[in-house]
Amino acid sequence: MNGNFPRIITLLRKERGLSQKKAAEALGISQALLSHYEKGIRECGLEFVVRAADFYGVSCDYLLGRSPDRTGATLTLEDIPEPDAMGKENVMRGSLLPVLNKKLIANSLNIIFGILQQCNHKELTNEISACLNAAVYRCFRILYSANPKNPQGLFAVPEKLAGGYAAAAESVAESNARAIAEGEKIGGDEGLPRDKAPALSPDALSSQYPLFSSSLFNLIKSAESRMKG
Repeated sequence: MNGNFPRIITLLRKERGLSQKKAAEALGISQALLSHYEKGIRECGLEFVVRAADFYGVSCDYLLGRSPDRTGATLTLEDIPEPDAMGKENVMRGSLLPVLNKKLIANSLNIIFGILQQCNHKELTNEISACLNAAVYRCFRILYSANPKNPQGLFAVPEKLAGGYAAAAESVAESNARAIAEGEKIGGDEGLPRDKAPALSPDALSSQYPLFSSSLFNLIKSAESRMKG
């Protein structure tokens, strides 16, 4: 088996609000055996994986950690909704502050990825994306972990390690991106050629991104205000 299976079957059981005893009865095994599976002490057979997948209504690929989607689907570009797609997930109520900051960040990201498209450098795009992914992960985990009752089985990295590991991953990605952007060769991949380096200035940004540039300028001011205390 693998290290994801114990975590995921534990998460699914807790989401259902089931005790180990009740889940074991439904799955046709002893509570002691289910406890061993959930702790990773013993490995189960394929038959149990299929039975657990049917019971919890998920795919075997999800149970084994091969897909983050419970149906086992592989996400494609067409499957990803636009950030401002209509739906209940996008309805912001209450304070205007989250709406304001969301717009500043989303609009600034439009510029960042627009510049990356111009650079047309795969590794630079990967490292910038990894840096941003780690930052979003850290923020989400803070919110998720605020309530100790939320099942931590959603994550493969333990709570006590997550902050440090994510910060380290973010720093590594930032360092790699900086080196690549300056033309350095990283891991066998060539750095960004000098003639591909983006020519940027406030005027150029305002011209190329008339809808988003003011958001980026305000984000920079806000970030640097925090840096200065």
